[in-house]
Amino acid sequence: MIRELREGVNMNRKEFSEHTGIPVRTLEDWEAGRRTPPEYIPRLIAYQLKYEELTGEKNRH
Repeated sequence: MIRELREGVNMNRKEFSEHTGIPVRTLEDWEAGRRTPPEYIPRLIAYQLKYEELTGEKNRH
């Protein structure tokens, strides 16, 4: 789910990490299936990305 969200906005892991504030290593572990994100995290990221799409805003960290 995380990889699909990231690829859906055409970002590499580093860009997605900076955009969401999630460490690159954590993203790598989630995408590789070594760890599982808490159930609410993909929903929050999807909500953030949809909000930014609808409003034209980007949350910069």
